[in-house]
Amino acid sequence: MKKNRKSFDKFSSRSNVRERARRELMRLVEETNVGTDHARIRLTDDSGYRAKRSESIADGIFSETQYGYGFVNIYGEKRDIFIPEGYTMNAVGGDTVRIKYKKFLSSSGEEKTEGRITEILEYGKMTIIGTVTVDIVRMHKKRINRWFVIPDDSRIKRRIALRGIEGASHGDKVMVRLIRDGFSLYELAGDVVSVFGRADTKDASYLSILAESEIDTEFTKEELSAADEAAAEVISNNNRFEKRQLIFTIDSESAKDLDDAISLKINTDGTYTLGVHIADVSHYVKEKTVLDRLATRRGTSVYFTDKVVPMLPEALSNGACSLNPGEKKYALSATIDLSATGDILNTVIENSIITSHVKGIYSEINAIFEGRADCAIIEKYRECIPTLSDMHSLYKILAKKSELRGALELDSPEAEIALNENGDPVEIVRRTRGDAEKMIEQFMLTANEAVATLLLSEGIPCVYRVHEPPPEDKISDFITFAHNLGFDTSYISSEKCSSGDLARLMKEAELRGISEPISYACLRSMSKAVYSDIHRPHFGLGIENYCHFTSPIRRLSDLATHRIIKKVLIEGKAKEKYRSYAKRAAAAATDGEMRAANAERRIDSLYKAIYMSDHIGNIYDAAVSSITSFGIFVSLENTCEGLIPISTLDNAAFDEANISMRSAVGVIRIGDILTVRLEESDISRGKLRFSFIDKKVIRGGGKGDAST
Repeated sequence: MKKNRKSFDKFSSRSNVRERARRELMRLVEETNVGTDHARIRLTDDSGYRAKRSESIADGIFSETQYGYGFVNIYGEKRDIFIPEGYTMNAVGGDTVRIKYKKFLSSSGEEKTEGRITEILEYGKMTIIGTVTVDIVRMHKKRINRWFVIPDDSRIKRRIALRGIEGASHGDKVMVRLIRDGFSLYELAGDVVSVFGRADTKDASYLSILAESEIDTEFTKEELSAADEAAAEVISNNNRFEKRQLIFTIDSESAKDLDDAISLKINTDGTYTLGVHIADVSHYVKEKTVLDRLATRRGTSVYFTDKVVPMLPEALSNGACSLNPGEKKYALSATIDLSATGDILNTVIENSIITSHVKGIYSEINAIFEGRADCAIIEKYRECIPTLSDMHSLYKILAKKSELRGALELDSPEAEIALNENGDPVEIVRRTRGDAEKMIEQFMLTANEAVATLLLSEGIPCVYRVHEPPPEDKISDFITFAHNLGFDTSYISSEKCSSGDLARLMKEAELRGISEPISYACLRSMSKAVYSDIHRPHFGLGIENYCHFTSPIRRLSDLATHRIIKKVLIEGKAKEKYRSYAKRAAAAATDGEMRAANAERRIDSLYKAIYMSDHIGNIYDAAVSSITSFGIFVSLENTCEGLIPISTLDNAAFDEANISMRSAVGVIRIGDILTVRLEESDISRGKLRFSFIDKKVIRGGGKGDAST
């Protein structure tokens, strides 16, 4: 009894202490205005106390790891929320999820976050591309095969258990439809729905990329028939102005879909009249027809290394709509008056008939501009040379104007891949651009700006090309990145960043010989340019009003803008009728562009991996393009890029603050030139792996680096 009494007294005494502690903490909470709605009191066993925040709820994108745990990137926040193993609800990388999470202080005083997924709001993936593998396991003294797929998507770190294999074999590239109906709560499972062939072959990888990107390479009989019927129409002068001045196209030698032609006149007062004559595709692709639905579904033509997947059948894209030399064609002509300094003074758009005098080729016109044209080229362009000279002068004026307004020219190298008769890559070189390419680009930019400005002033719907300023958090990260590399960033504000400020930084990067990695980092901080029916400026170009008007054969956005111009501006139809159309077309054009860009990039990577697979063991000089916690990305002169894994570097440690890698050979920074050896070319994933040999040239510099 005494023992029980003693225990009770001890418990009572401890309870009184805890009660006094609780009251004291409540007093402190009230005095410091910390609301109890967001905190609850938890007393420790030693009668101490601390505030523990209640759980918050948020939505975000899940990313997983191969170890079972993952992270959720909450919309609008920089920090990722840690999700422990067992609390992921079997979510897949890319899923949109709802989480409950809490913040707390670690023993070292650092704020940590941890949460659990409570709901999968939207599946990021329902189909996965990957390579089949098989495990032989023992079960009840028997050996059985367990089939899995290793995903190509790096966001998905787990193998997918296969329920049905549909004739697939070990090493095949397949498409798997995920089973996300609770079939398995403990592993990711799916059924094979398509078999593309051996994963290490070009054809299998090519087909899988097309399938995953939803690129349709064939036209239906109905679509081909409709295109043939439309293309058979005879050209007539009904309600059209026939343009009789000197008009010609300039494009690549291989181009067959010639949708833009140009003309130029210099007026006596020193002003220019630039004619931009665009194929009248909307005349052939009527509203609410099979061809209209086709263009809306595809959204754009797709340009691969070995072929073009056109938005419209060849009867139109390479035939009736293409502005081939010597042939009368329907066009929509924009006549733009420009001041001597390149300012847009007036724009007139009209239905026209044009005849291109010659198919200009970039390389040939560059030879003329550079004074190295041979007799054959001079003879071909004899009639056009005086006009070309005037056009070259106007180009320089427009380029200077573009520079003064702060247009961003991010140095993103493109590859030119040469193929043999079997379609295999035999050479990869860096694509170069001369004044001819840049001149046409400036003329098209001017036409796009002029058309958007005219439509906006008339209150006419338009499919604008818009580019929002970079998000404040991303541009802040870029400013820190550039500062740590030794750049003066004092003039760049994350709150009011201008394209001119970034263009100034790009020029400094070019002088230091590291424009490509800086351009890449800057590009990653940018918002994506999209199509919209709502007018907003284009940040990257530094243009207030901008749309796409000049490529209706290959882009839905331009085709839609043409249709609105013809129906509303020229024919006088009601504006309101086309507002909802502009919105639908903008959404479809953006979707098509994103799918095409993804497919084009991956096909390029595939061909690069195939080409480099014949060069395993070769030693190269490579520029450091990016440094991450898992390794160093390097880029070769031919634009092929790959990873040096951190695990292969002696005593390596990633220095996040200075964006560098510290290792046994010293500090490696972005822009440094390394000597590397190609160790692996993964054709299935289009990836290269290098090993480090030596640090050759230091170009990156950076804060606190004595080697600068």
